Amino acid sequence: MAIRNLLTRKTLATSPLGMLGFRSLKTFSLPDLPYDYGALEPAISGEIMQLHHQKHHQTYITNYNKALEQLDDAMSKGDASTVVKLQSAIKFNGGGHVNHSIFWKNLAPIREGGGEPPKGSLGWAIDNNFGSLETLIQKMNAEGAALQGSGWVWLGVDKELKHLVVESTGNQDPLVTKGPSLIPLLGIDVWEHAYYLQYKNVKPDYLKNIWKVMNWKYASDVYDKECPES
Repeated sequence: MAIRNLLTRKTLATSPLGMLGFRSLKTFSLPDLPYDYGALEPAISGEIMQLHHQKHHQTYITNYNKALEQLDDAMSKGDASTVVKLQSAIKFNGGGHVNHSIFWKNLAPIREGGGEPPKGSLGWAIDNNFGSLETLIQKMNAEGAALQGSGWVWLGVDKELKHLVVESTGNQDPLVTKGPSLIPLLGIDVWEHAYYLQYKNVKPDYLKNIWKVMNWKYASDVYDKECPES
C-alpha cells in the first residue's frame, strides 16, 4: 500500500539455529488520511472520522502488532499451542487494519471528485454485470442493511474470471476470505462505530449518503490494474 509510515522494521535476534542470524519482524503504523477529518461532511461527520481513524483503526494496529510479536516469540520457542491461539487475534486485528486502510481510500471529499460516477472500463463492467450503477448501489445497500451484527459490504473483482462481485464479510474479515482471487474495489464499513454517532440506528441512511463521497477513481484505478485488458 502506498501509505506513508505503513511499515516500520524491528530486527530481532533469532535462535542460534537460525541460518541468517537475524530476521525482520514487520510492524504496522496508522496511515495518514488523504483529507481532513471534516472533509467528508455532511455525509460523514468529522467527529466520526476522527474517532474511527484515531481510536478504532489505531486499536486494530496496536493489537495486531502485539499479536505478531507474541507469535514471533512463540515460534522462536516452538510453542505450537500459543501459535494456534494467536490466529484469531491476528485475523481479526490484521483484517481490521487491511480493511480500514482500503476504506479511507474509498472515500473522497465532493470537491475532490467524491461521488462522481465511475467511467471507463469499470463503468462498463458495472453496467455489464449489474445492469446499471443504480442497481449496484441498491444491491450493496440491501446487503449492508441486512447484515446482522458487524461487518463489511464489498464490491470486488475476481481477477481470474474478470467478473465483478458483491460480497459481505463478518467482523473484520477481508474480502479475500470469500475467495483467493477476489480483489476489493470498494468496501463499506457497516460496524456501528462507522455511523452511529451521526445516524443513530438508521443504518440505511448512512448507506445512502456514503455514496455521495465514494471515490470511484480509486476503484477504477484498482480495476484497471487487475483487469488491464478489459
